[in-house]
Formats: sequence, structure tokens, C-alpha cells
Amino acid sequence: MDAGTWSSFMKTKSPCHLQDIHRKASQENLDRFIPNRSAMDFDYAHYMLTEGKKEKENPAASSPGRQAYQKQLAAALNMNRTRILAFKNKPPPPVELIPKDFLSPPPPQSKSSKRYIPQSAERILDAPEILDDFYLNLLDWGSSNFLCIALGNTVYLWDASVGSTSELVTVEDDNGPVTSVSWAPDGRHLAIGLNNSHVQVWDSAACRLLRTLRGVHQLRVGSLAWNDHVLTTGGMDGKIVNNDVRVRSHIVDTYRGHNQELCGLKWSASGQQLASGGNDNLVHVWDRSMASSNSPTRWLHRLDEHRAAVKALAWCPFQANLLASGGGGRDHCIKFWNTHTGACLNTVNTGSQVCGMLWSKKERELLSSHGFTQNQLTLWKYPSMVKMAELTGHEERVLYLTQSPDGCTVASAAGDETLRFWNVFGSPEISKLAPKATNTQPFAHLSFIR
Repeated sequence: MDAGTWSSFMKTKSPCHLQDIHRKASQENLDRFIPNRSAMDFDYAHYMLTEGKKEKENPAASSPGRQAYQKQLAAALNMNRTRILAFKNKPPPPVELIPKDFLSPPPPQSKSSKRYIPQSAERILDAPEILDDFYLNLLDWGSSNFLCIALGNTVYLWDASVGSTSELVTVEDDNGPVTSVSWAPDGRHLAIGLNNSHVQVWDSAACRLLRTLRGVHQLRVGSLAWNDHVLTTGGMDGKIVNNDVRVRSHIVDTYRGHNQELCGLKWSASGQQLASGGNDNLVHVWDRSMASSNSPTRWLHRLDEHRAAVKALAWCPFQANLLASGGGGRDHCIKFWNTHTGACLNTVNTGSQVCGMLWSKKERELLSSHGFTQNQLTLWKYPSMVKMAELTGHEERVLYLTQSPDGCTVASAAGDETLRFWNVFGSPEISKLAPKATNTQPFAHLSFIR
């Protein structure tokens, strides 16, 4: 473009338009670019500023032959370039003075962060005259939020919603002491095992004895477990009996496999399998479909790897065929079983007597209670079995363990005659609590059966 053309071009452009272009350029280029001199071709630039400019301004001074020669020479020397200050390397990307991550809000915290587990009991109650006996089961928390505890010959009910205590029954010395208690699924009816081999069924709301089961065992009844309307009892005589509390002839099934006292009974959530533990160091798994009232029923699995009495039994809530069992003073082990195959999946040595176990209803966690020497409660992460917490405070072995209906609070009782409440499994979710059962009297007619 010659000088005349350039001047006419400039006259057609308004000053305002040029200012807008300058302002736009200044907004887009926030920083100046410093060229890399090592990437410049100074010889070519000098030639284009001197000799090349003369040839373009005076095209007549060069002959056609000279022009052809210059074109070939430019092609051979890679001089056919239009830009004068050409760069071999691309300019580096602009540097951000303030990183975008610094200006952006921080990411939300993960919901899987480690929760706080209180190391001390949130409530401690006196439990005088509680029996320090490994083979008994004297504590249970019902679905109506009433906790039942047997102290000597007396059964007490503690209303967890208001914190009040009431006495349900005191048995005579010839019948007592009370050796086991267990709430029915409705949270109203309570089974009480006695030292004289009898079993009583009570209506806790009316404080009324509905019936007494006699002739089931020959010795004390230390274990109880409900399966709908069937009450399973385990005695010192080694027998396990299913009792249908709705009918007069209540004995419907008899399981024989233990030769010493029963100290643990637990039905699976489906109600199809029963786990039993005894002083003979054995764990049996029974299938309800194989039960027979005509002859003693044979077990589905006989598990004999423990080296001490087995009282602690717990069915896994998130895996139907997973059973945890804990051994006594000479064993110290928690074992996990596949009840479909009878295989032992894992063994963990806890270092002390295992007295009780409870699974969390929310997380893959297992709580165990122990005896000498620390008398602690231990929270385990499953399946790694890494210790998450150890809760101490009891001065004697923690024999009795039960869980609140919402699955958050655990109650433990020990030979030190204290009842302690622990917030182990987190805070309750009120919106997810199950409504109370409307049918509160499924056994009301039992008052006529004696």
C-alpha cells in the first residue's frame, strides 16, 4: 500500500472507531509479549528492510531475468515470507496472576468423614444384685423402647423415653432367681426364664401373667429367643425347645445337639435358621424347615472350632448367611461363618473373653463386649476388623449387651452392678423411625390358658 492510498484510508476511518479498537485490544491483551530473540532470523529481516523494499518500490530497475533469478533464490533459501519479524516458536501461554482454583469456592466436605464416637457412657444406672453369671441373659431392649433387666428375683422395666423405672414382678425364692429375659417382637409381651426350669409369659402393659410353660426343661432356663409367636428356650439340660405360645400344647420342636448348658440363642432375620451356643464349646445352626416334633431334630451345621463356651452370637443384618460367634475365657476369638456352607470365613483373636456382640443397623460395624482384663466394649470395622474404638468404664466383665430400637444406643450391664448407656452407632434419624405397631395384643387370649 503506497503513501497516497494509506492517507486516503486513514481519512475514511473515524477517531472514535480507532479508540474502540484500541480499547478492545487493551482489554484482550492484559500483558505484553516479550519476543525470544534467539528465534529471530535477523539476516532475512535486514534484507527485507533494505534490498527487498528497494525492489518493490522500483520494479523497473530489475529485468525480467533478474526477477526470475530472485524468485528461485528466495525459494531455495526459504525467503518467500511476507511477514518481516517472523518467529519460529509460538509465544508461551499467558500466565494467570490469580489461579482460578483460588477464586472458586472450596469443595463440599465428604459425607464419609469419620464420625465422633464418645469414649464415655452417656448415662449410668445402678443395677444391684445383678447376677455375675456368664451363662445367663438378663438384659433386653424391646421395640416399644422399654428396657428389661433382671436383678436377683425381680424384673424391672425402664422406660427409655422418659427415664422412669417400674417393677414388673418379683418371683418367690423357690422359683428364682430370674435366669433370662426376652421381649417378643411386638414390644409388649415378655418372656422370663426361671431357675426352677419354668418359663413365664407376661403382658408388660397390663402387668399381668398370661401363662407359665412347665415341663419344657429339667433345669434352669438361661437362654430365650423369639421367632414371631414361637418362643425358643434353652436350658442347662442341653435341650432347645420351640414353644408356640398361642396353643395349649406349646412344645412343637425339640433340638438336641448340645450336651451341656445352653448360653446363647439367636434366630436369623428371616426366621429360617437358629444359632445356638453352649458350654460344650459348640455352635449349632438349625434349619426350621427340618424341624420335627416327633423326634429330636438334627442340626444343619455343627461348628466346633471354639475352645471355650460360646455365648455371644450375632446374625449380620446386611448379609443373611453371615453369623458371628464369640468364645469365652480360653478362646478369646470372634469367628465368622457362612451358614449356607458351614465354612469359617475369618477368625480374630480379641485378647479377652467375648461376652456379647451386636451388629450396627446402619454401618458395616460390629460391637463386642469383653471380660478380663479391660472389661471393655470394642467397636470393629467389618470386614477388615480394624478397631475403631474401645469403650472402658466397667470394673467387671461386661456380660450383658442389648441395643435400642433405633439402633444407635447400646446398653451394657456387668458384674460391677452398673447399667451403662453408650452412643456407639451414631445419632437417630427421626424421619426413618418405624411407626409403632398397631396390633398391640396378639396374645390377649392367653389369659384364659393356664
